[in-house]
Amino acid sequence: MDFVGLTMNEGIARIALRRGKVNAINETVVDELTDCFRKLSFDPAVKAVIFTGEGKFFTFGFDIPEFLGYSKEAFVRYLTKFTGLYADIFLYPKPVVAALNGHTIAGGCMLAIACDWRIMVQGSAKISLNEINFSSSVFAGSVEMMKLWLGQKKAENALLSGAMYSPEDARELGLIDQIVSKDDLDSEAGKKAREYASQDSAAFASIKKLLRKPAAEEMMKRERESILEFVEIWYSEKTWNNLKEKVIRS
Repeated sequence: MDFVGLTMNEGIARIALRRGKVNAINETVVDELTDCFRKLSFDPAVKAVIFTGEGKFFTFGFDIPEFLGYSKEAFVRYLTKFTGLYADIFLYPKPVVAALNGHTIAGGCMLAIACDWRIMVQGSAKISLNEINFSSSVFAGSVEMMKLWLGQKKAENALLSGAMYSPEDARELGLIDQIVSKDDLDSEAGKKAREYASQDSAAFASIKKLLRKPAAEEMMKRERESILEFVEIWYSEKTWNNLKEKVIRS
């Protein structure tokens, strides 16, 4: 794999994004993550998964410069894969701990909230679904996950404001579960993964599925429609100009 690292330690798999400075998500990243998660789901030696990033970013979200070159049809294909990835993680039969090593923005936040437990480093890193700030929308699946963790009103506030949350604010809101120092991130993520892994695997998978099923059913009902609406907004003149301006500033 070019952009995803995988290591194993005593039944705990560690999946790490490693694509440049900001770990930008493109179609290859999604394909590699999907393949990696699915293979691990069938491996009886894997009891839990830690999902993290290399460097100072978990991920800053979609690789906007790359997607500016996509046709609408190609972008729909990519978004179908991306939303399928976070749905896979959301319903994953094994525990998934997100070890958020830095900024966790937009599409990165969507991947994080699909996980069972989110640990974030203290300091200046932010977490946000900030799409509205560059005139973009979100997906039905991301809305359902936000509502599950935050509740309806707090999810509305987060999504409609595009606020960038500090670790402390994110924990109070319900976006993350734990704050640790940078030096302790790996050890604390491993500790939580082992705690989950100590549970009976069949019982864990069953209870997780029962807990997530109502939200997952809503995700599946409306995801395709939300993707198509997202694409229409993304390719609108206002959003397209905002995206190009964002690329120029970066």
